[in-house]
Amino acid sequence: MNVWKDISVVAIDADDTLWDCQSHFEQVEERLYEVLRPWTSDGKRELFITESQNMADLGYGCKAFTLSVIETALRVSKGEVSTEAIGSLLNMGKQLLHLPATPLPGVKETLQQLREICDAAGKDAPRLVVFTKGELQDQENKLRRSGLVDFFDDVEITSDKTQHEFRQLCHHQGIHPSRLLMIGNSLKSDIAPALAVGAWAIHIPFYVTWQIEQYAIGDGGNATRVEDFDHERLFRVESFRDILQFF
Repeated sequence: MNVWKDISVVAIDADDTLWDCQSHFEQVEERLYEVLRPWTSDGKRELFITESQNMADLGYGCKAFTLSVIETALRVSKGEVSTEAIGSLLNMGKQLLHLPATPLPGVKETLQQLREICDAAGKDAPRLVVFTKGELQDQENKLRRSGLVDFFDDVEITSDKTQHEFRQLCHHQGIHPSRLLMIGNSLKSDIAPALAVGAWAIHIPFYVTWQIEQYAIGDGGNATRVEDFDHERLFRVESFRDILQFF
């Protein structure tokens, strides 16, 4: 792939690509599983059921997650869970709104080099865009706390990442999908839909993955695991630093 020849926009995911997000959520999940232990040994499955059912109404983000956690506790316990336990889950969920968004190792230095390379290339350089999903205010706040916003030419925050949103991104940026390169950690949200519309993609796996990102939910509510795959426009790297080889 020749970035200068083939690509006009480099879109980069935020959560678990630029900074650690999922490990903070998993702390809340572990507390939920502890609370649910008197009623079930599979709190993870119960939370997955609730989140899957709520996705169409609540979408992604800390607030949606916290509501699903509390709903799961109430549903599985049939209302017997203590108010103290609900309070602890609520407080942990609210703390997610202030997670540090500290850039992952190598991210800031790599973005700085990438920004310098693009600036030196002038009008021939691709635009750098944050393309992430979630709740608008929460994502904006995390990007601000990360200290990375000045490395980007644009920011697009969307409620989901399907083929529709990728086409919208290309429309907003005024490019054909074949001129887009998407960089992210999620095969389901960052990679598969980008490739499906004709874009290029670089996958950077993260050490933990939200279970919702591991499964595609069909119209009948059936969950199918998203498996790794090969594609002529897909590249894989081990760390964020490795993307510089393409520039």
